[in-house]
Amino acid sequence: MDSSNLVILFSFSYFLLHLPALTTAQPDFDDYSCDYYNNVGNYTTNSTFQRNLNSLLSSLASNTQIDYGFYNLSVGEIPERVNAIALCRGDVAVDACQRFVNNSILEILQVCPNRMEAFGVYELCMIRYSNRSIFGVLEERPSMDMANGPKVLDVNLFNQALQTLLARLQGRATSGNSLRKFATGNQSAGFETVYALVQCTPDLSEQQCSSCLLGLFRMITSDGNMQWKIGVRLARPSCNLRWETGSFFNVTPETLPPPTQASPISPPVAQGRP
Repeated sequence: MDSSNLVILFSFSYFLLHLPALTTAQPDFDDYSCDYYNNVGNYTTNSTFQRNLNSLLSSLASNTQIDYGFYNLSVGEIPERVNAIALCRGDVAVDACQRFVNNSILEILQVCPNRMEAFGVYELCMIRYSNRSIFGVLEERPSMDMANGPKVLDVNLFNQALQTLLARLQGRATSGNSLRKFATGNQSAGFETVYALVQCTPDLSEQQCSSCLLGLFRMITSDGNMQWKIGVRLARPSCNLRWETGSFFNVTPETLPPPTQASPISPPVAQGRP
């Protein structure tokens, strides 16, 4: 083994050994996929791809310079290059974000051993890596959805409020910069209030971000059960959204004050109970 490989192996081993709490009590992903694009396959143990992956994950774990919650890194040369993205929710503090990224690094290796492509989602963080080019690329699969709670009190009123809120947040998020495309807000729905956030990976263009979010909006209309829930999370590699009837995010500058008018998203949410 040459000296460069020894350095990579030592650095990643050092990272693992100095995170005992994470390695012994690792939280599970809310959802994950180990091969979400055309069955890219496995890498072999001790291969160049594995060494590049270990080096990349070690670099992500040790990075203390990024303070805006978006990590993107490549290691190696084609065809053994590894590309990775980690994204924290836009309202997460820097130190907490770094902990979540470290959690996701260890978990992705456990749930997707020897896979050349993987995508994992926590509530406050997501991670993915691939041997394909993924930076600035709109990735709309896989789609992950998590719904909770009973039905809302007034379906029609709630859906109208949700449409208005998501349209408003879509405009705010897509107009973000290369560091952050994230927006939060709330909207009255009679006796209830709907709180929501939307987010894209900030390497996307405004048009790509908008397209990704519209894809999630269409998921809402196509799932009869999802439309009536008080809480829903939707995630794709390039974007995510969440809504609840209670506040779940930290107040950010995007939240205050909300615009007074917004056009509803298209297509409209179905009316009436199923």
